[in-house]
Amino acid sequence: MFNKILVVCVGNICRSPMAEALLRSKVPASSDTVIGSAGIAALVGEPADPEAIRLMQERDLDITDHRARQANPELVMNADLIMVMEQAHVQPLYSISPSTRGKVHTLGKWDGMEIPDPYRKSPEYFEYVLGLIEQGVDAWSAKLWR
Repeated sequence: MFNKILVVCVGNICRSPMAEALLRSKVPASSDTVIGSAGIAALVGEPADPEAIRLMQERDLDITDHRARQANPELVMNADLIMVMEQAHVQPLYSISPSTRGKVHTLGKWDGMEIPDPYRKSPEYFEYVLGLIEQGVDAWSAKLWR
């Protein structure tokens, strides 16, 4: 079982905070799974993007307290499963800690997709990206918490 799941993107202000909140909302009440997020080039200390906050509020999920944090050896070594948005995020995690091999997978793995970065893009593009994130979260949730 995966007790510690880490979701990773680049800045940790758009994709990974949204995926973290959506995954957290899927964890069964009886589970002790902990979900977190980080960035491979995080905008450390910054809040989630306003558009991400708005979209999550529309889904009754609050990410206003989120603050970006950098993926580091301790975070990645302690994670049982690491979900990245793009294949390009895998190698930087291997560089942080070789122990990540075998536990890093794309959020879109089950649908064969990557999730593009909506940073500084239109609200419509954010909606599109969030749809992909929701698809990935639903697919992983079906595998993790049947």
